[in-house]
Amino acid sequence: MSQMPQQAALPKCPSCAEPVEPGDLYCGACGYDLSVVPEPPQDHPTLTMTGPPGQGPEGVAWPAPEPESSSAPPAVHLPADLPGTDSGGSPLHGGEPRPAPHGGEPDGRGTESAAGSGVRFDRPAEPEEYPLQAPDPRVAETVTVPEEPAQLCVACRAGRVDSDGYCENCGHAQPRERDHMERESGPVAAVSDRGLRHHRNEDAFSVGHTTLPDGTPATLAVVCDGVSSATRPDEASSAASQAAGDALLTALPRGTHPQTAMHEAIVAAAQAVNALAEEPAAAREHAPHQNAPACTIVGAVVTSGLLVVGWVGDSRVYWVPDDRGAPAARLTEDDSWAAQMVAAGLMSEAEAYADERAHAITGWLGADAYELDPHTASFKPDRSGVVVVCTDGLWNYAETAEEMSEIVPGDAAERPLHTARVLVGHALDGGGHDNVTVAVVPFPVPSQGAGSA
Repeated sequence: MSQMPQQAALPKCPSCAEPVEPGDLYCGACGYDLSVVPEPPQDHPTLTMTGPPGQGPEGVAWPAPEPESSSAPPAVHLPADLPGTDSGGSPLHGGEPRPAPHGGEPDGRGTESAAGSGVRFDRPAEPEEYPLQAPDPRVAETVTVPEEPAQLCVACRAGRVDSDGYCENCGHAQPRERDHMERESGPVAAVSDRGLRHHRNEDAFSVGHTTLPDGTPATLAVVCDGVSSATRPDEASSAASQAAGDALLTALPRGTHPQTAMHEAIVAAAQAVNALAEEPAAAREHAPHQNAPACTIVGAVVTSGLLVVGWVGDSRVYWVPDDRGAPAARLTEDDSWAAQMVAAGLMSEAEAYADERAHAITGWLGADAYELDPHTASFKPDRSGVVVVCTDGLWNYAETAEEMSEIVPGDAAERPLHTARVLVGHALDGGGHDNVTVAVVPFPVPSQGAGSA
């Protein structure tokens, strides 16, 4: 960037300091005679050093020059080698000089000068390497997180799955975690599937195994089916199955009779579902006509030759013996419109279940249920077999005990998870109109003396 040139300063009057023009004989402000002003001295920047050897101007004693030698260069004398005084007249350095630590010539102030170099170190020697400044703890450290491997589509096995759960290649919706669930716990296993028609899985289950106080093993399974016409049926079935399973696993090791424990478990499940209806008033204002969350429940406990079942609603328990020559049995009665018609003798079972009102339930868990009436029953089978605990998503395709016995694999007791998968597959092959959930509980050979209940 260029700058404007500056003009030279004009001379000033020696008397009043007012500027005057070149060639003026008198000051225009005070009338001072400018002709009597002496000529400015010539500039002679170089000082002439004269006098006897070792004497400088004002009588300063300079060090005597060293004798010339052909082997060593003449010593260099610097102004800093001369003694000086501070503003009070005191010497700037006194006392004996300290020896230079690294072979340099001694210096009166404790510093060193390199021998014959003419260089003086007026500050402490600096380290060869400077330490790095410590990182600021307030600055967050950048952590590189490895990217998760891309999820492939379960349908085409080629496209990537986007954040919305759909394949970028074929557009197939990917299954959610609850769409298909499988679990084993000791000898018991369960499988739940969304089915082919529903947009979500509203079924849930809980399986487990424990021991009684005398060390006898006990296995349990709980299956719940959410009521689709109610609010949040998936949450209701999940809460009920979890509460009932936890209650059984707590009561049985304490020595509670299995049938009593089953009754208490259903009550605990009902309380868990009722709690879901306790919404803020603002939430109810947005959806005043929605029903409270609701579901059905069915469970089974197998221990020491005893089989206990409990239920509310239309989910069922079937008994299938290993010896297929012996009859199978359905161990529960539905809380439904069709069951009421059959019990009252108004319709045959075939006619009742063919009616469109057949699956209208008359008992359920939920805050708007008429009353809680848990059903429980105990049995003592005289032979080994398996207990099938299921929702209507399965028994709609194998309604009678004989039909259920036909689709249960012969090695069901040894392979309960495989059996549950086979039964779910049977429902899907039949159309999968509903969610399908099945739990398989093996019933071991009863001990001698076990009789019929």
